[in-house]
Amino acid sequence: QVQLAESGGGLVQAGGSLRLSCAASGRTFSSYAMGWFRQAPGKERLFVAGINVSGDMTYYADSVKGRFTISRDNAKNTVYLQMNSLKPEDTAVYYCAQSILRIPTTYVISYNIWGQGTQVTVSS
Repeated sequence: QVQLAESGGGLVQAGGSLRLSCAASGRTFSSYAMGWFRQAPGKERLFVAGINVSGDMTYYADSVKGRFTISRDNAKNTVYLQMNSLKPEDTAVYYCAQSILRIPTTYVISYNIWGQGTQVTVSS
C-alpha cells in the first residue's frame, strides 16, 4: 500500500514563498498522476494543482495559476509544490494525493491515496 507524507508547511508572511514536498512509499508512484489539494477550516477540499505521470502536463486552479508550480521526481518518488507570492487566502491544510488515473483531474473522487496534510498559514 502506497503511503504519502507531506512536509514543508509553515507560517509565512504575505508575498513570501514555501515549497511543499510529498514523499511516496511503494512502487506505484510513477504510474499515476499526482495532485495537491487544500482545505480551509469549514470549507470543502479544493483542487490546487495536478501533474501527469511523466511530468510534462500540469494543471492549476485559477486562484493559484502563475504563482504555484507543481513538479515531480519519479526517481525520488516525490512531488513538489512551489508556492510564490503567497496570500492570506492561501491559508489551509495542503494535501497531496495519488490519482487512479495517469492524467490528473480536479475531482477529489479520482484520487484514492492521500497524505496526512501540512498546514500553511499566510499572515497579512
